Amino acid sequence: MAANPASEGGFGIYVHWPFCSAKCPYCDFNSHVRHQPVDQARYAVAFERELSHFAELTQGKTVQSVFLGGGTPSLMEPATVERILTAISDRWSLDQHVEISMEANPTSVEANRFKGYRSAGVNRVSLGVQSLHDTDLKLLGRLHDADTARKAIEIARSTFPRLSFDLIYARPDQTLASWEAELKEAISLAADHLSLYQLTIEEGTPFYNLYHAGKLKMPDPELGAQFYELTQKVTDAEGLPAYEVSNHARPGAECRHNLVYWRYGDYVGVGPGAHGRLSVGVNRMATATERHPETWLEAVEQNGHGMIEFAGLSEEEQGDEFLLMGLRLTEGIDLKRFEAFSHRSVDPKRLKDLLDHGMVEELGDNRVRATRDGFFVLDAVVADLAA
Repeated sequence: MAANPASEGGFGIYVHWPFCSAKCPYCDFNSHVRHQPVDQARYAVAFERELSHFAELTQGKTVQSVFLGGGTPSLMEPATVERILTAISDRWSLDQHVEISMEANPTSVEANRFKGYRSAGVNRVSLGVQSLHDTDLKLLGRLHDADTARKAIEIARSTFPRLSFDLIYARPDQTLASWEAELKEAISLAADHLSLYQLTIEEGTPFYNLYHAGKLKMPDPELGAQFYELTQKVTDAEGLPAYEVSNHARPGAECRHNLVYWRYGDYVGVGPGAHGRLSVGVNRMATATERHPETWLEAVEQNGHGMIEFAGLSEEEQGDEFLLMGLRLTEGIDLKRFEAFSHRSVDPKRLKDLLDHGMVEELGDNRVRATRDGFFVLDAVVADLAA
């Protein structure tokens, strides 16, 4: 076991571009609509400055992955993306196989920018398709239709070495049969990775208000479980098994950046509302930046960063986070790493109880993972192991 257990999880950089063309009614991410053009050159300088601040805290690290998320990063001009990626490569060493992912919306205008993003260094794109049915795309507040999404997927496949796209299922009035057909079409379009999320109702969103007003009907929990089981059955049969609760890939095509999170590695988070986890000396720090874009921008211009949190994590907090992230993976967790973070062992009686009830299973070499039954009650499984 390495002296710093986080080093085994890798090191990545997350860049948050907070702007969207419209706010989707189900979304609770830190995203903002601006009706005047964003001063991208000014923001690019701010990203460069905040990256410099974090580079000072993480000297000597090698970047395995970069993820441009949002918001809608594909609203950035390719020149803005190139400035940010150049700033990263100027401040850190990059792994020779570095993964540089970018989220994009599949509108025709943004798809035409793909060659510019590829030239800037992006080698993996994640498209926010969400549905291949026009009616559901309207319900979800998306600005594209299904044909535009299919064309964007085709352009992305011809432009980038790696491609993923998102779909949301268990939508209002969706049937299992229609989801199975849609999922099979998605797999035929996909290269090697899909992110498949059950629609959830998040507080503070328009969908939350509609749901609690009785104007949005959601599948009951039993039907939701059937959607999940069907998703696993179809993706397993088609060679894209789940490697994480909501993510599916052909072997070797997993998202390396997200694996840094789930394997509880270190990662820098820059941009409005970004979070990070950093090993600084013997301490593991939680970082967070100002959420409001213009407030973040002014803070960076004044202070060189927009951080509002830089707090040490206790051993208990590290152990809890390690379990919560790692048990999402089908590869499971190494209990020795849990001990290295938390400086305590898992209670053998609690572990045996979870094994006996089929919530977790042993993989050998001191590894355990959640079963599919365990995924449905993952918070409870984590609470039992962490106790």
